[in-house]
Amino acid sequence: MAGLFDRSAPSAHAHPMNDENAPASSDGQAAAPATDSADTLEDALRLILIPGVGPRTRKALLERFGSARTVLAADRPALVEVPGVGPKLASKILEAGSIDVAAEIELCRREGIEILLESNPAYPRALKEIHDPPGAIFVRGSLLPRDAAAVAIVGTRHASVYGLRQAERLAAALARAGLTIVSGLARGIDAAAHRGAIAAGGRTLAVLASGVLSIYPPEHAALADEVRTAGALISESPPRVEPLAGQFPQRNRIISGLSLGVIVVEAAERSGALITAKHALEQGREVFAVPGSIESRTARGCHRLIRDGATLVESADDVLEALGPLVEAAPRDDGPPLRRPAELLLNDTEREVLAAVGEQGTQIDQIVAKTNLPTARVLATLSVLEMRRLIRRLSGTTVARV
Repeated sequence: MAGLFDRSAPSAHAHPMNDENAPASSDGQAAAPATDSADTLEDALRLILIPGVGPRTRKALLERFGSARTVLAADRPALVEVPGVGPKLASKILEAGSIDVAAEIELCRREGIEILLESNPAYPRALKEIHDPPGAIFVRGSLLPRDAAAVAIVGTRHASVYGLRQAERLAAALARAGLTIVSGLARGIDAAAHRGAIAAGGRTLAVLASGVLSIYPPEHAALADEVRTAGALISESPPRVEPLAGQFPQRNRIISGLSLGVIVVEAAERSGALITAKHALEQGREVFAVPGSIESRTARGCHRLIRDGATLVESADDVLEALGPLVEAAPRDDGPPLRRPAELLLNDTEREVLAAVGEQGTQIDQIVAKTNLPTARVLATLSVLEMRRLIRRLSGTTVARV
């Protein structure tokens, strides 16, 4: 049987980055986005909310009719000509006028939830470029440009102490390096990843299989509030939708789609984490795995990934080394290309000091002269840059870019 890393598998766009994300509107309004057609937010959302119209069927309908408004106005014979649309689904589309879209929009406005259609410039570009993007995502919290440099950490709900420790440790180190941590708010590894990022003062995004107002598992309600403060809760389902079993595998494609790479920490041979890794491979993302004990059932999935070509992870450096070229190559509108994700976190002084450091080594006295900053401030700033793995010390008086 072909392994997960069989390169004959279809691949989507490789490692797209998003420099277009904008924060959620400050007043919590779910404003209608600009679109390329005559669609209103109501038209587009009504099509998305029709039961049975998933991302691929929606795409086929829009390719056939051109806009959501035209789809909703189509007759039965025209609808059933579209691949994936049978008589039952055609009937649901014809009855879509009964969907109370206005109530959903008002609920989102009231609860500070932003509705981002695929046509909205604030919709994550990385997610837009997968082969089956959600037609809309509901965002409770904020998406920022720096979330383009994100990595997912996923794994079993039945994690060991070792697995929880590794997930939290990796999340914290990667968050300190400037990466946003993406996971699914599930018990076990997911929760540890979110907590690690939050404890490090970093950003984290939780992609839910339920709506963003229906937190699952319920005991993670407080964690969900922390995630919302440190990033965002995201779902393709309306806010009050309860989780269903089939929604969990579907949401996994969003976790990987938002990320440059996926790290699997403890996974059985059949697990949702491996589904996320499979999505990552198909989307052209990097796949990483943390090894475990050969006696542990929850290590078997990770060992299988490593056998099939995933990058073995012992520390955050393994991930940063693999992702560094992706960040460096990413186009940005707000400055020169990034060499490392941690550059997203720098303030003006730190950027100025970093710019004064050469790749072959620079004397600290030269940095002081070039920046005109006090020696004490330069030394303190160099310590921060070293902690963020942006520079290395060659001697007591010389530093170099990493």
